[in-house]
Amino acid sequence: MSIAIYPGSFDPMTNGHLDIATRAAKLFDKLIIGVYENPNKPILFSTEERAELIRQAVAHLPNVEVQSFGRLTVDFAKKVKAKAMVRGLRMSADFEREFDMAMMTKKLYPELEFVCLMSRVEYQFLSSSLLKEAASLGGDIDDLVPKPVASALKKKFQSQA
Repeated sequence: MSIAIYPGSFDPMTNGHLDIATRAAKLFDKLIIGVYENPNKPILFSTEERAELIRQAVAHLPNVEVQSFGRLTVDFAKKVKAKAMVRGLRMSADFEREFDMAMMTKKLYPELEFVCLMSRVEYQFLSSSLLKEAASLGGDIDDLVPKPVASALKKKFQSQA
């Protein structure tokens, strides 16, 4: 069985993330979306909230599961017996960061393959941080995120107002 991980902070998951997950699910027998517990950046949603929102967004994908992890991504990959790590590329700046990550990953876990999927054109500009900023200012983000995420963002920012 071919198992791949798709790790990230997903704070929150966007339609760009969902597109990458959907396409990766077609390439592997099992895709595990790994929600990183301790990103080195401020987060809006707790690990549990992020994982649950992703579960709702990928419920239609039978070979996708969601797990959280808090250590090195390669340790998570080893734990779940992944043979590949999936990453999405939006623009050339992503390539440099992902290339560096791939080289470090190869050093730490040589058996893990690094698979990059190019973002669809309509999602190339989309990032979780831009999305959160737009949502916090009342922007219409409904077509940029899965429905459960749109609802959660609205609720989160209404409660902070």
